[in-house]
Amino acid sequence: MAIRTITTLPGDARVLRTPAREVTRFDGALRALLDDMADSMYGAQGVGLAAPQIGVPLRVILLGIPGEPPFPLINPEVVEREGERELTEGCLSVPGYRAPVIRSESVRVRAQDPQGREIEISAAGDLLAHALEHEIDHINGTVYIDHVQSPDDLWSLDELEPDDDDDDD
Repeated sequence: MAIRTITTLPGDARVLRTPAREVTRFDGALRALLDDMADSMYGAQGVGLAAPQIGVPLRVILLGIPGEPPFPLINPEVVEREGERELTEGCLSVPGYRAPVIRSESVRVRAQDPQGREIEISAAGDLLAHALEHEIDHINGTVYIDHVQSPDDLWSLDELEPDDDDDDD
């Protein structure tokens, strides 16, 4: 288990901007990657992490919602979205910035667990719904700033009031 460096923009945009490859082997290497992702996510005080954010171009995400045990999703895809809501969003790969983005009110995701079994998860109106969309965007080569209406909407954390600081995904 190791803390890996989080890839940031504008640094190595290639790995963050390229859709990740499907996972086909559910083995010890995948378990080691998930361990490293957990160490890296918690070390950076995030609530989610996608494998491309640590330079691994695989369709793997890990969610660490406060108060819940961390859980991985392998080859996740959003199969249903409903509604819209505006959220203030940040990202470990765009450190020090936040912006308003439009996300779905509810999502349904199909994925595999670390053993390769198919699973489905639904979330509505909460941090889990938000994190699912954010992290799945990462494995599709999208970063939250791609959803920002105008560059003027992106602001530095230095400009925020202390109680406006949201968790990074």
